[in-house]
Amino acid sequence: MIYSSKQNKLIKSVYSLKDKKGRISQGLYVVEGFKMVLEAISAGAPIERIFGTEEALSKLNANGYEIVTVSPEVFSYISSEVTPQGVLATVKVPKTKAVAPTKNALVLDGVSDPGNMGTIIRTACAFGFNDIYLVNCTDPYAPKAVRASMSGIYFVNLYKVDYEGLFSALSGYDILSLDMGGEDIASVKVSKKFALVVGNEANGLSSEITAKTSKFISIPMREHSESLNAGVAVSIAMYKLSN
Repeated sequence: MIYSSKQNKLIKSVYSLKDKKGRISQGLYVVEGFKMVLEAISAGAPIERIFGTEEALSKLNANGYEIVTVSPEVFSYISSEVTPQGVLATVKVPKTKAVAPTKNALVLDGVSDPGNMGTIIRTACAFGFNDIYLVNCTDPYAPKAVRASMSGIYFVNLYKVDYEGLFSALSGYDILSLDMGGEDIASVKVSKKFALVVGNEANGLSSEITAKTSKFISIPMREHSESLNAGVAVSIAMYKLSN
């Protein structure tokens, strides 16, 4: 069977995952493209269904999964890509309760740009910051954030918390916050248990985080340079602190 109507209930439910409200109500998010779907399969991500055109599905080895074949027109409708590859998967959002980190942690304090969110998740996965705490942030399961994570989203633990829950989970951890007026990161000595914090792109750190910060750290730059993009800054900091 090939689904060819945009009004079909199942098709409309997938389309609704483009919006945060739909993702919350269904507990699902979308990964799109051959690479992302194949890596979801390889990672053992909790895939609900795989959708695709006949042509695209013929190139995908997805035995054991529920497959939904759609027309090219319907796929373009449910896709969030400018140039769709013809395959996507709906994946269950993990139900995670905030717990203490297993290693060093990352805190995103009001990060609002989905592209930054995905970039940070990708880099955190690369440098072993597997526990990421999100306070007042954009949705990490938005299509743009998932795409920018480049499959990193399958391999990290994302905890959406308020400040009380955050500080409870990080009890006993030093909180290192990125700030342009902080100590040069090259000279910072870190403890075995620390959490790195990056603030909002426009407004920086919240007063709640500022009050709990053990040490403010900065990335030295040339005079007259603008502040770094949040995703770039925290990526540099994670690399430096993990070595």
